[in-house]
Order: sequence, then C-alpha cells, then structure tokens
Amino acid sequence: MTTQRMPPQRPQPPPSRRFVGRVDEARLWSGGGATALVAGLIALVGVLISRWLFTIPVLAPKSDGTYGDAHTTGVVLIAVAAAVMATGLLNLLLLGTPKPLAFFSWIIALATVLVVLPFRTTAPLSAKLATAVIGLVIGIAIGTLLNSVASRSIRSQRPGGGYTEPPLDNSISGDLGY
Repeated sequence: MTTQRMPPQRPQPPPSRRFVGRVDEARLWSGGGATALVAGLIALVGVLISRWLFTIPVLAPKSDGTYGDAHTTGVVLIAVAAAVMATGLLNLLLLGTPKPLAFFSWIIALATVLVVLPFRTTAPLSAKLATAVIGLVIGIAIGTLLNSVASRSIRSQRPGGGYTEPPLDNSISGDLGY
C-alpha cells in the first residue's frame, strides 16, 4: 500500500481586528435622511419654543410673531443640510479610515462648538443663549443619531467569506473593530 504525501500546509495568520467590511449605503442614507428630518424639526421646535413660550426674540424681532421671519426657515434648512453633509462625511469615513466613528465623533463635536458664533452678534443675550442651545441640541442629535445609524449599517466579513447582515434591532452584537 502506498501513501501519498500531503503538501505541507502553510500556517494561517491570526484574524485581523482591522475592519474589513462593507457599508450598507441604503441603510446609512435612509438613517441620514431621518436624521436630517429630526435636525430640521429640532431647529423649528427650538425657535418656536424660544419665541412663543419664553418670548425670546430668536432670529427676528418679537413683532414678527411666533414663527419669526425667513431666518427661521433658513435655520431649519441649514440644520437639514448639516445632517445630510454629516451623512456624506460619515459614508466617506466608513469607506476609508481606521476607527471611522471616532473620527466622526470628533469632527461633529468640533463643528458643534460653532454654537458660540451667535455671541458675536448684537442680539440680546437671551437670544444668543437660545440660539446657542438650539445649535447645541442639533449637533448632539446629529452626532448621536448618525453614530447609531453607522453601527447598524456595517456588514462585517465572515471568516469563511461573504458578509454578515447588520443587526436590525438596537442591541450591539459582535465586535465591529472600533
């Protein structure tokens, strides 16, 4: 009886903890759209509460009523645009940077610091504070919501090949390598 020699097997390197996954862009951008809607509503509700409940003349004189003027619409549209731009930035970071959520969090935090800009205007202090609080809440909402959306939009590579589906629930399962 003859035996065949088996070719020597090469040792397999240990699996890398580096993120090698794909982004479910449909889920990411639909979450980004929902985040944009929330950001716009935060801006609108913040202005309405400031002007109606606290009678603070945010973005327009008190004589312009509860809604104010076109500046209110502008702030709502800027909040929506900021969320859409943040989603685009997040998509790029997920595709090509190590620890994308850490970079994204820092970028959003530093951009949110821009809420100090109203303090350079000649508006009353109460209007400056109300505008800064509205901007701060918008920044926090965009950052936290998109971080959550991103963690649910990543497909991890399986050891045998292929990709896993991102979780649909709010539980955190598996190591995403962050």
